[in-house]
Amino acid sequence: MRYRLTFVAGVALGYVLGSRAGRERYEQLRKCAERVAQNPAVRNAAESAAQQGRGFAGKAYHSVSERVGDRVPAPVAERVRSLRERGQNPGDDWGTGNV
Repeated sequence: MRYRLTFVAGVALGYVLGSRAGRERYEQLRKCAERVAQNPAVRNAAESAAQQGRGFAGKAYHSVSERVGDRVPAPVAERVRSLRERGQNPGDDWGTGNV
């Protein structure tokens, strides 16, 4: 029983010390990531990649919709139609690059 109590106390102490050191390291990593994210070059590269991705997605959508045509099941076609209409709302800026 004495050994179990010693073991449990050691685990508890190790957990407390490890979590404190881990939290400090986490905060360091988070601050570093924030500095990188605020870098104008990184932000420009991310926006450029997002715009290219939206362009490729639009091309792929049109290519697939032309090839598939009316062979899509009705529920899927209805869902795509509703998403397309939702994307045309002026208040919805998802996927347009407007922030």
